[in-house]
Amino acid sequence: MSVIVLFAIFFTLLTLGSPIAIALGASTFISLITFTHISPIEISSMIFEKVESYSLMAIPMFVLAGNLLSKGSSATRIIEFAKSFVGHLPGGLPISAIFASIVFAAVSGSSPATVIAIGSIMFGAIVSAGYPKKYAVGTIATAGSLGILIPPSIVLIVFGVTAEVSIGKLFMAGVIPGIMIGIMLMVVTYIGAVRLGFKRSTPEPFSIRFKKMKDASWALMTIVIVIGGIYGGIFTPTEAASVACAWAFFISVFIYKDIRLKEFLHIALESVKTTSLIMFIIANAMLFAHFLTIENIPQMITQILIENEVGMISFLIFVNILLIIAGAFMEPSAIIMIMVPLLLPVAVALGIDPIHFGIMITINMELGMVSPPIGLNLFVTSSLTKMSMKDVVIATLPWTATIFVGLMLVTYIPIISLWLPNLVYGF
Repeated sequence: MSVIVLFAIFFTLLTLGSPIAIALGASTFISLITFTHISPIEISSMIFEKVESYSLMAIPMFVLAGNLLSKGSSATRIIEFAKSFVGHLPGGLPISAIFASIVFAAVSGSSPATVIAIGSIMFGAIVSAGYPKKYAVGTIATAGSLGILIPPSIVLIVFGVTAEVSIGKLFMAGVIPGIMIGIMLMVVTYIGAVRLGFKRSTPEPFSIRFKKMKDASWALMTIVIVIGGIYGGIFTPTEAASVACAWAFFISVFIYKDIRLKEFLHIALESVKTTSLIMFIIANAMLFAHFLTIENIPQMITQILIENEVGMISFLIFVNILLIIAGAFMEPSAIIMIMVPLLLPVAVALGIDPIHFGIMITINMELGMVSPPIGLNLFVTSSLTKMSMKDVVIATLPWTATIFVGLMLVTYIPIISLWLPNLVYGF
C-alpha cells in the first residue's frame, strides 16, 4: 500500500508539471510521514546524509571544468583538429562534428555542454556546405549524448555512488563503448553522405594537421591527465576532477587567454547553479530509493523474478525497455537513483556484472537524451537551430537508431564494456 501511495503521488506531481526533484522529495516525504515513525527532522537529516559522499565531490569540479572549456576556445580548437583529420571524407563536416563531440565529451563530461559547444559552431558550417539541415541536427544532437558515457561522466559517478562500485572501473568501462558508438554514428553519416552524392575532397597537408593538433593539444591533455592519472594510480576519480578543474582554469586563462579573471566569477556561479540542481535531484532521488529499500521492494522484485525463473536475456530486455521509456521523461541522475537499487540486486543475482550493468544503463540514458517528449538534447538542439521539436526528432531518427544498435551490442556482449577495466585493474 505504501509503495502504491508513493508512486501515485510521484506521478501525479509529474503530470501536474512539478520539477522532478520536487516530485521525488514530496512523494517520499509524505510516504515516510504516513507509513513510518520517522520524524520530519530525521528526514531533513537523511537528505544531507545522502549527499555526504566523497565520490559526489567530483561533480562540482567536473561541472566547472566543463564550463571553463566550453566558454573558451577549446571547443573551436578541437573542431579544427577534427576537421583536419576527417573533414575531407564524404560527409566530412558532420563527421567532424561527431569526432569533435567525442573528444569534447571526454573533456567536459556533459551531454548538454557538448551539444552547445559543438553545435553552436558546427550547425551553420554544415548547412553552409550544402548538407541538409537534418545532417547537422542529427549528428550534433546524438553525438553530444556521448558526454554521459565517455569519461569523465557525471552520470557514471552517480551510478558508482548508488551501486557502490568503483568509479575508476566505470570510467574505464565507458571508453570502448563510447568510441564504438561514436564510430558507428560516423559510418551512418558517411553512408548517407555518399548516397546524397557528396565526394571526397583533398585532405589537408600533414603540416596543417599537425599545427591544428598542436593548437588543440592543451585541451586534449585534459583527457590524458584525467584518464592517465586514474589509470596510473596517481589520483582517484574525485581527485582527478579537481586536477581537471585546475588544468581547465590554467589553459583557459593563461595559455589560450580566452577567459579573463573577472569572467571566472560568472562561470563559477553558473557551475554552482548547475551543481545545485544536480545535487538537489540526487538527494531527493536517494531518499526516494531509501524508502523503497526499507519497504523491501528490491528484495521482493528479486524473489519474484527468481521464483518465476526469469532468465538473464529476458531480464535485460525488460530493463532496456523500462529505461528507454523512463529516459524519455526523467533526468538521468534521478533514474539511476531510483532504478538501480531496484534492479541491481536482480542483475547481480542473475550473474550480471555491476560494471557492465552500469554502462548498459548509461547508454539507455543516452537514448533518453534524444528521445521525445522531453529529451534534453532535443530541446538544446531545437533552441540552437531554431527548428521545431517535431523536425528535430525526425532528423535524429537514423542516428538514434544507431545508438540503439550500440546498446544491443553492449547489452549482450559484455566484453565490450568489461575488457578495458579488466585489463587495467587486473581482473
